[in-house]
Amino acid sequence: MASPLESLVACGTKLWLDSVDPDLVAENFALGATGATSNPIIIADLVKTGRFDEHLTGLLTSPDASNEGVAWQLTNHIVSGAERVFAPVWQATDGNDGYVSFELDPLLEDPNVDLPHLDRVEQYIELGKRWSSEHRNRMIKVPATPAGIDSLEELANAGVPLNVTLIFTERQYEQARDAVWRGARNRSSLDHFKSVYSIFISRVDVYTDKHVPELSADAQGQVGIVNAKRIWANNHAFWAEKQLPLAQEIVFASTGSKKPEDPAWKYVEALAGSDIQTNPPATNVAVQASGLDFTRTVDRLPDAKVLADIDAKVDMQQLEQTLMAEGVKKFADPQHALLELMATKRQELASA
Repeated sequence: MASPLESLVACGTKLWLDSVDPDLVAENFALGATGATSNPIIIADLVKTGRFDEHLTGLLTSPDASNEGVAWQLTNHIVSGAERVFAPVWQATDGNDGYVSFELDPLLEDPNVDLPHLDRVEQYIELGKRWSSEHRNRMIKVPATPAGIDSLEELANAGVPLNVTLIFTERQYEQARDAVWRGARNRSSLDHFKSVYSIFISRVDVYTDKHVPELSADAQGQVGIVNAKRIWANNHAFWAEKQLPLAQEIVFASTGSKKPEDPAWKYVEALAGSDIQTNPPATNVAVQASGLDFTRTVDRLPDAKVLADIDAKVDMQQLEQTLMAEGVKKFADPQHALLELMATKRQELASA
């Protein structure tokens, strides 16, 4: 009998790990994961373990090594290690799977830094090209902010595989998708064109629980799922007629349950059957221990009464504005913390 994670993969879901911890990458690869993703919190947590002290010592002792430069070199080193694990998947699928996502500098969106819009766009383009160069199975993570979206056309045209992240609404998704497609169409070939769109799910339900308490009991806690399924259907319809060599997919992100009373596999189960799930390691552990046999549910919506309640009561524009403001802060703060950690590590390793 297939294990729960095996059944999830068998019903059509590609499983990507929300971590680049080398041990967890190896463990989850053995369980069926075919990709991974990184962010500053993941890198900082790995630094805190001391497992990379030897490598950090070499980086930090360079006379011109800034804390920021070392943080990015270490991130590149760790992500590259995960890429090597998933490279056989990339090769076997001709570039349709087997990617590791690399997040661009979150401080470009720091609300405390008044960086002009065009400067942000230019830096996203420059950094995206730099960090993707010579990495066949690396995806560049660009947030669906105004500057991030305005960088997508040129990055797609340059052949950069893209993971557009921090998407909460269909409006954001469509803006990002259309920008990517404009850039891709100007390439000499679409043979290796690959893009994914990361829809954040559980944060939506946290928002409605707080800001839309008037939702019915049947609708509360379902908005993130309904929103993700609608965007998934939109995405499939858009790309189906293009008949491209590689799939342009939705990534179901933020799939960890936020409420203690919800099963850890709430979102995993609700979105099973297609495209990609980036699950936290703890969620995969819980899923594997659940004993469940997952089947395709991604194309099943709640009944019409629940959908009507959601559509009548949830202001998606307000939801987007609120969650984007929170999301940008949640992007920038961990990067600041990582840089502070680099400074601390510099002192610790110098005195060791």
